[in-house]
Parts: sequence; C-alpha cells; structure tokens
Amino acid sequence: MPDHSPFLSVDITSEMETAAFAERLSAFVKKRDVLTLNGTLGAGKTAFARAFIRSVCGSEIEVPSPTFNLLLLYDSPKGPIYHYDFYRLEDPEEVWELDVEDAYEEGITLMEWVERLEDLGPEDPLDIQITFPEEGPEKARIISLFGSETWQNRLKDLVP
Repeated sequence: MPDHSPFLSVDITSEMETAAFAERLSAFVKKRDVLTLNGTLGAGKTAFARAFIRSVCGSEIEVPSPTFNLLLLYDSPKGPIYHYDFYRLEDPEEVWELDVEDAYEEGITLMEWVERLEDLGPEDPLDIQITFPEEGPEKARIISLFGSETWQNRLKDLVP
C-alpha cells in the first residue's frame, strides 16, 4: 500500500457505483498500463476488475475471479488484458512463470495482491486502494488512487 496521499478519493455506496467508476477509469487506460488493486478480503477488488474488464471487452463476457488460476487473459479492442490475483502466490519469483513481462509490454495489466511480489512489483502503476469507511452502508467503500504525476495528469478529468 502506498505511503503517500491519494490524488483522488471517491466515496462509493454500492457495487453499481463501483462498476460505474471502473467503467469511467477504463476509458483512460491504454496498452502498457498497470493497475494494482489493493484492499482487504471482500473490499471489492475483483468486482472492480470485473467491471473494468467488461467495460473494455463487452458486458457479456464472463469474468471469474482469478484466485485459483492466478492469471486470466482477455482479448479486448485495447489489446490483451492480463488479470492477476497473487493471493495464492507462494514465492515472488513465481511471477515470471505467469507471463508478467509479456503483460507489461503487450497489454493492460490488473493485479490483485501485488504486495506479494515484494520488490518485483511493477514500475509506475496506478495504485487503486479500496477501503471500508468507518461508518456507512454495508456496500460503502472509498476508492483512492495513487500514482505518479503522469497518472495524475492523465486522470485529471476522471471525475467531473
């Protein structure tokens, strides 16, 4: 999880709002972008990824959790989308067996549980932190974005 302050935080009160935010974000993402999804179990990382992937690939596509496969790959008009879930990763070096180098070069990469990569994590990702607010409805979340000045400039029009 990043040490610095987010450049954008959005309060979300439902899974539909999470999906809408992921869809808006998908319009700004392009080949070679890496998005890391951070949050505790049940925070909504996979729901966010699912909405993002459906927005790019089409709403009819099935997007299961990659927890057991570690990697699911989707074809999209923007290029391949690599969806990783490193929750079950036992050794960070295992990441090289999962085509991560290809993902960084050829497509859009979504990574859940990226902290399990230790120092092998991606350079200049957009870090998406999904947290539970101290008070609010059961489905309430706070989505915070962390990233370089390049990300900040690119996403300045994400939220009207």
